[in-house]
Amino acid sequence: MSSKKKGKMAVPEDILSKFTKPKGFRHLVRIAHLDIKGDLPLLYALANIKGIGFSMAHAIITVLGMNPNMPTGFLNDEQIGKIEDILRNPIAYGIPKWLVNRPRDPETGEHLHYIGPDLELRIKSDIETMKQIKSWKGIRHALGLKVRGQRTKTTGRKGLTIGVRRKKG
Repeated sequence: MSSKKKGKMAVPEDILSKFTKPKGFRHLVRIAHLDIKGDLPLLYALANIKGIGFSMAHAIITVLGMNPNMPTGFLNDEQIGKIEDILRNPIAYGIPKWLVNRPRDPETGEHLHYIGPDLELRIKSDIETMKQIKSWKGIRHALGLKVRGQRTKTTGRKGLTIGVRRKKG
């Protein structure tokens, strides 16, 4: 047997740089009270936020003049702050009114855009309002039935379902 001493081999820098992230990279980025993986491209990272779709995410990136394929982990604090400002008031930054998720708000008459838990609360309060005024959609919500005119004869059944029964005879 040979008595060679086993030691750690040094990994060449060019190979090591392919598998490690640079110093300024963040593995988790917090945008709009949501932790987003740093590996995601910016377009998909913004679209992960509830209330922001691909169209709105693309509009935000276009307003900022950023690359939509840039990994989110390379954003600095200033860029994150700018994104959050646009999320709070997109119309002030030139995003069209038809792109917001609450155009002509019934209470204020303004064009608003809600994200995250604010959007969920607003939707729940709208459904409660429909139930209180006994609109058709409100009645359907209260009964737990389909609201938007879908078929209900064969789909949307809850609980024990019996299928089709044949007549005996």
